[in-house]
Amino acid sequence: MDVNKLSSRIIGAAIEVRKSPGPGLLESAYEECICYELSIGGLSLERQKPLAVQYLEE
Repeated sequence: MDVNKLSSRIIGAAIEVRKSPGPGLLESAYEECICYELSIGGLSLERQKPLAVQYLEE
């Protein structure tokens, strides 16, 4: 899929989530909503993938 088309679908899903439940929810609630919107839009996704981060060098 074209990057522009994909980003447009993701932004559209985020806008829907922002409009529907509105502000003030926990991050986990927004995550659930955005994953739902993306999946009903036909996009596959992976949630909360581990990410190696080096914060401070010792």
